[in-house]
Amino acid sequence: MSEGNPLSKRLDAIATKAGVREKEVAVLVGTTPQTLHRWRSSSVAPQSAHLQRVLDLVYIATELGEIYTPEEARIWLYERHRLLSGRRPSDLISNGEIDRVLDLIAQLKDGAYV
Repeated sequence: MSEGNPLSKRLDAIATKAGVREKEVAVLVGTTPQTLHRWRSSSVAPQSAHLQRVLDLVYIATELGEIYTPEEARIWLYERHRLLSGRRPSDLISNGEIDRVLDLIAQLKDGAYV
């Protein structure tokens, strides 16, 4: 599916490491599945804000992949967390609040929160 396209490889990594489906990736990035398909085929390039969001998601997926299976990582992204004031990481990501999610993942990796 990647066929040498660097962006497509990164989108594949999100699915592989965090178990997030293509439609869910589109929502998290703030675009449509059709636009993701165009990015994958290199027929259009993402705007810088979308590219940054994709790369942030790759980083989050990689970090989660160090502590969870892809299925567990996907559930983690969509469940509410006390240390996020009951908010879902997926909602924060969609709103561009990536750093709050990364802070919580760092706490998980340090063993401070289960």
